[in-house]
Amino acid sequence: MRIMLIADGRSPITRNWIEMLDPGEHEVLLVSTYPYDEINGLYAQTMIPVGFSRLAGGQVKGAAQSGKTILRKLISIFRPLFMRMRAFLTPMMLRRPQIRLLEYVLKHQPDIVHALRIPFEGMLGSALFNGVPFVLSIWGNDLSMHAGTSWMMKYRTRQALLHADGLMADAASDIQIAKEIGVREHIPDLVVPGSGGLDLTELNPKTGTQILDKYGLQANVPLVINPRGFRPGSVHQDTFFNAIPVVIEKIPEAIFVCPGMDGQPEAHNWITRLGIENNTILLPFLPQSELWALYRHTAVYVSLSSHDGTPNSFLEAIARGCFPVVGRIPSLCEWVEDGVNGYLVHPEDSAGAAGAIINALENDAIRDKAAGKNAELIRARADRRVARVQVLNFYQGLLKEN
Repeated sequence: MRIMLIADGRSPITRNWIEMLDPGEHEVLLVSTYPYDEINGLYAQTMIPVGFSRLAGGQVKGAAQSGKTILRKLISIFRPLFMRMRAFLTPMMLRRPQIRLLEYVLKHQPDIVHALRIPFEGMLGSALFNGVPFVLSIWGNDLSMHAGTSWMMKYRTRQALLHADGLMADAASDIQIAKEIGVREHIPDLVVPGSGGLDLTELNPKTGTQILDKYGLQANVPLVINPRGFRPGSVHQDTFFNAIPVVIEKIPEAIFVCPGMDGQPEAHNWITRLGIENNTILLPFLPQSELWALYRHTAVYVSLSSHDGTPNSFLEAIARGCFPVVGRIPSLCEWVEDGVNGYLVHPEDSAGAAGAIINALENDAIRDKAAGKNAELIRARADRRVARVQVLNFYQGLLKEN
């Protein structure tokens, strides 16, 4: 098959999806909406920027994003305002990128085109002509948050859904929301991890304490990790930071590790304001191998989001044995049975989050039991080998129908 992905070429999720498809067996093309470092082994690749993507920084770092540092720092400081402006303006700036995409599709004649999220890759792909099956992945908070940020976002989201020949999502709840918003009748759908699943062999090597030494962490100290970064409107890091003083009052030795938050003004302000400098460590964005190694030494994983799919960091963390304390949202209720293999809390309840973290840290038995159950869930529902068969069968089914 010749498979074209419309995606963020910087993202580990995109690169994991490409690895899952195996460019050695299939001809994989990439249309990246962001500047990125070229990926070896692809049949073809190009960048078609959308909206203000050339100015992107934030959650994903790479060599392709160097430069314009001052502008990106300003965007980071005023991120909520920038996100509102982007949601309003970008849906009205798609015509020229869509023309470029059509030209690229005509040139390379893919069998399948797959947009890995709705804003703005799925919106870009909604201009494709009939004849090439168009698969649309619903990612994270595409529908629960982004679709409602402006009237044009709502319109473009609905157009992308109506154009799709097949839907994928990492949560059944998102498939249901898509059907309520509006899709064509009887199109197939598939629930599969957004990154294409986890390579469990790569994820689970035996590791020593080198990762702890590198970042000044001690062995045998209760670690709590929050790798979600800052996502205004969806991940409630204010809830997380406000929970920390309550936890350390009960468990003074607890250390809270925050990858991806070093240099973020919001994080430094919370730490200073709450006086939690001795118990909170802000780290830069970590390579996946380092993050996985850190999970192995961590007792509790925290993600307090009110709009989300199934975060890859959540799957990776529970695969490495972390006990999850997460927001009570539909997507994560598909994975977590409260009090059995994790705790579900209201994402804006600091006291509830603190209580859940304390209970998890003080109860070795529940953490051990949860680790066993979560390992079974990962093998059954998130193994890359399982996902690959499901995705390729899904593509083949669409080709037979068209």
